Amino acid sequence: MMAIFGEQVLTPDGWAENVRIVVDAGRIASVEPNSTAGAGDERHAIIVPGMANVHSHAFQRAMAGLTEMPGPGSDNFWSWRDLMYRFALSFSPDQIEAVASQLYVEMLEAGFTRVGEFHYLHHDKNGGHYADIAEHSARIAAAAHATGIGLTLLPVFYAHSQFGGQAPGEGQRRFINDIDSFGRLLEGARKAVQTLNQSKVGIAPHSLRAATIEEIRELQRLDFDGPIHIHIAEQVKEVEDSIAFSGQRPVEYLLANSDADSRWCFIHATHMTDAETIGMAKRGVVAGLCPITEANLGDGFFQAPLFLEHGGAISVGSDSNVQIGVSDELRQLEYSQRPLHRARNVIATHGRSTGRTLFDEAATGGAKALSHESGITAGKPADFVSLKPVFDAGYKADQVLDNWIFGEGMSVDGVWVHGRKLVSEGRHPARERIGERFGGVMKALLSQH
Repeated sequence: MMAIFGEQVLTPDGWAENVRIVVDAGRIASVEPNSTAGAGDERHAIIVPGMANVHSHAFQRAMAGLTEMPGPGSDNFWSWRDLMYRFALSFSPDQIEAVASQLYVEMLEAGFTRVGEFHYLHHDKNGGHYADIAEHSARIAAAAHATGIGLTLLPVFYAHSQFGGQAPGEGQRRFINDIDSFGRLLEGARKAVQTLNQSKVGIAPHSLRAATIEEIRELQRLDFDGPIHIHIAEQVKEVEDSIAFSGQRPVEYLLANSDADSRWCFIHATHMTDAETIGMAKRGVVAGLCPITEANLGDGFFQAPLFLEHGGAISVGSDSNVQIGVSDELRQLEYSQRPLHRARNVIATHGRSTGRTLFDEAATGGAKALSHESGITAGKPADFVSLKPVFDAGYKADQVLDNWIFGEGMSVDGVWVHGRKLVSEGRHPARERIGERFGGVMKALLSQH
């Protein structure tokens, strides 16, 4: 049992002052506002709940900064995807573990306490299965174990190249499974995370291009305890291809032909009509938004105000991992809306600042999307973050979050996951060792390209 004292703490009931948080066996035993610190308590100025990173492709962290050279033709998501496919063919299992470990250190130091790993790089370089079909899932679990981050592992089902069950392309060979082999992979993934605290395993039909609706229904009959995530409506071409195949737009088609509900998370959901946006919100589906990646790839803009107006739940993820930051994703989400609506404070709700609204919505929606619990209250997992003011300016309550997200007036100081302190003074204790390994892997990968 231990106690952490915060001068300002964000609880489900709002900001509280002089709060003593008692932790026992990885969970919050009590939250005591208007208290005094005990003799052995660790003291901090500001404590907020941990944030979930709902959408990550760990291996793509190795590509950050390496795709910013335009080709001779139009440069867009699809040309970026061709580069990604070529890069994906390079990794060994050891290299995947090294890159994921580096990424998870960076996530923890940024204030993310849990990651949804949308993992589709399954097989050997020639597309053959490893002796353990879940070899790469085990490497992701090993990276989570080494760093301490909470993990919701989302093995991806990928069988086709296009709507209508078309045969996969050669560049997709490391991703491909049928229902039977995916069932074995899922079983292996469940075994791989057994030693991790509070782990979950869900499923992720990659997209309506890569999985038919019949396959998605079969996947739901498999044994898993986590959520269902799917890429959807990220690009205009995807919408056009969906209409050509079914006569319906992707979100429209999935809502009409599946039981999508609060267990589901639609990743991106960028190109939707008002009716699709409202329908998705009313079904309780979480929107998994990746604002920095969506900007980097030129995807488009999510209809955040309309979705929230109808009770929709939003969450954020770092997707291609070109940049890692809680405040960065939240800021980009708001800034993507301002030029679109030609207004300021677009996502703010009455009585809460923009920073507070963004943080609350993403923390709540992120926990829901990863089948986890969130909030600094008795009984919940002890996952929280201490912030350190850059200046002694006396920021109070919502000003704290506004300055963290928009003013860079706060930095992440400490991070606890399941009651373990994993970041102190902004640094993970394994940062140098893991970073050295990552550097060696990057040299090897870059020598191949």
